[in-house]
Amino acid sequence: MVALFGNEVVADPAILGGKPVIKGTRIPVVLVVDELSAGTSQEEIMQEYDLTREQIQAALRYASAALREEIVIPV
Repeated sequence: MVALFGNEVVADPAILGGKPVIKGTRIPVVLVVDELSAGTSQEEIMQEYDLTREQIQAALRYASAALREEIVIPV
């Protein structure tokens, strides 16, 4: 079963064990977020991974939505 998150992010058990990836690629959302957090510009990511600005923004929207749904249990 393939889960769609908007038009640009998918999770398919047959691709990277079901990790969310940019649709049509094997580029995981976490890679895009990691690159941005390391200071890599969107333009550099676009060139290095052949992504569009819209795909990068979709990865950020997915990450934001995932964090909103995260439940933190104090220990």
